[in-house]
Amino acid sequence: MFGGAGIYAEDTMFALVHEGVIYLKADGQNAAAFDREDLAPFTYAKRDGKRGVTSYRRMPDRLYDDPDELATWARSALAAARRKAERKRSPSVKAKKTNNNRKKRASRGA
Repeated sequence: MFGGAGIYAEDTMFALVHEGVIYLKADGQNAAAFDREDLAPFTYAKRDGKRGVTSYRRMPDRLYDDPDELATWARSALAAARRKAERKRSPSVKAKKTNNNRKKRASRGA
């Protein structure tokens, strides 16, 4: 998948490890914490040679020595991953995406 390992809570991946670096799931509700610390997203090489950017952001190095704060950040990442999973399961989101895709195909004449 990405040449690393996923970190899960039950069935939800909320972090990943790649080349010894931990990345935590980010979304609109917790991204500001990552932004304040200027933490980069996990990127990977795509088949076309371009870089893909994910919603996983580098974990602050200081958390390796602060288990209490690490737990706080991990809970936040897990919540972000669960929100994403819920959006994927939501029928209204799926319907909206399907309708948008139909509109795009129609506008292209497909």
